Amino acid sequence: MELFHAAASPFVRKVMVTLHETGQLDAVKIVPASQTPVSPDAGNTAHNPLGKIPTLTRPDGPALYDSRVICRYLDHRGGGKLYPEARLWETLTLEATADGIMDAAVLMVYEHRVRPSEKVFDGWLDGQWAKITRALDALEGRWMSHLSGRLDMGQIATACALGYLDLRHGERNWRAGRDGLAAWEKRFAERASMTATRAEL
Repeated sequence: MELFHAAASPFVRKVMVTLHETGQLDAVKIVPASQTPVSPDAGNTAHNPLGKIPTLTRPDGPALYDSRVICRYLDHRGGGKLYPEARLWETLTLEATADGIMDAAVLMVYEHRVRPSEKVFDGWLDGQWAKITRALDALEGRWMSHLSGRLDMGQIATACALGYLDLRHGERNWRAGRDGLAAWEKRFAERASMTATRAEL
């Protein structure tokens, strides 16, 4: 299999952590993909018409894309432990919440990186951060018991989302007023899969 990859992408990191946690890292060849929404990677778009990363090619079927699809596939391939049936809907909802944080945080980066400076829309940036703030408050207020339980994909996605906030939006200090979430992230970040996939750009 081949994984179209960019080290700073939180969605790619989620897949990489999944590969580490399921013992499948050796089954995948990493293919660097450098792109933005206005200049997609040609190699990637040959497999994924949306031009997003990550994309996973397979010798026995069409390419998979969207990190949620790829992670579900890898988990199934690796024994099916990260989407436990007993709390499947909670795990999927937590994963979706974390992915929403990533989406908003990436859009904020692109607002500065892709749009001309005179056209940057502060109201748009504020709106994206408001989504992130609401999601973080929900994690702190409603999800700490789940986050502290047995490893699942919701936890992996949440840790990758928080790591991306540190990487790209550290000045906004997401930890303020969220002591429980901050303490959980500190512990989870020490996992070997997280240290091995940390981007330092």
